[in-house]
Amino acid sequence: MIALTHHPERAGELRAAGAAPVSGDLDRRRSLGRLAGLARTVLHLAPPPRDGDSDSRTRALIAALRRPRRSPARGMQSRWRATNRPGKTAFIVPDTPNGATKRRGRRAWHLPLPLRFVYASTSGVYGDCGGAWIDETRPARPENERARRRVSAERQLRAAGVQSGWRVSIVRIPGIYAANRLPLARIEKGMPALVEADDVYTNHIHADDLAAILVRALLRGRPQRVFNASDDTDLRMADYFDRVADAFGMPRVPRISRQEAEERLEPVTLSFMRESRRLANTRLKRELRYELRHPTVDDFLRTHAPR
Repeated sequence: MIALTHHPERAGELRAAGAAPVSGDLDRRRSLGRLAGLARTVLHLAPPPRDGDSDSRTRALIAALRRPRRSPARGMQSRWRATNRPGKTAFIVPDTPNGATKRRGRRAWHLPLPLRFVYASTSGVYGDCGGAWIDETRPARPENERARRRVSAERQLRAAGVQSGWRVSIVRIPGIYAANRLPLARIEKGMPALVEADDVYTNHIHADDLAAILVRALLRGRPQRVFNASDDTDLRMADYFDRVADAFGMPRVPRISRQEAEERLEPVTLSFMRESRRLANTRLKRELRYELRHPTVDDFLRTHAPR
């Protein structure tokens, strides 16, 4: 397993997790030269840039992976054979890939290998659905720049899949929670939620379930397919906060009208309060054959919260 990072200080952490770190920055295309032909399976977790309507990072990654790979020198071939002994994990692409080969002078250039590609996107690409249940056939209608950048990434990858023969799957992810990713700080501050008449439906997935779903998508995802990575929770946002507060013995947050929220809350917080949808996960269960470890937020809180 190889991990691309632009933080050199994370090299030790990545090695401890079983990954071979490769230095590169998706905002600096020239730093991505070593990615060509390096892997046949790619899990793309990097977020888009913070500004604009398009994702230049995904564009840079696609270009780097498409670049023809030069044959390694003899020393590199020997090192690859040494690391490819039985029981070892090879972190270097073999010098005899399945891809086609072209020769320029004395050097062989291998065309990019067929890729199995999974992109971690966001359910925000659907925009506001008025609280309706939606599946993956719902057209993307992003309502903020963050979501528009994600749609840009999805479209780039779908096009690359068609043009390059990559098997691309897109996993749309809602709010991620875990024992260390609960809204406890928000509840402690007493940050208000919306009254029931104005409240929105939110969607959730436990971090462990999400990790397993991404791996399952790599193994079983059909080409050019989208999956909603959501659990079975059916809650409005304020009800979610109440469930967590009750489980941890904390006071429930106050509720205010949408008009009051528009006057009092930050724009980023408000953006999540303007979109209401409920994600159907039938495709996740049927096609990926995934069984949720934490089917709902309530199931998790019953077994993990210090009541």
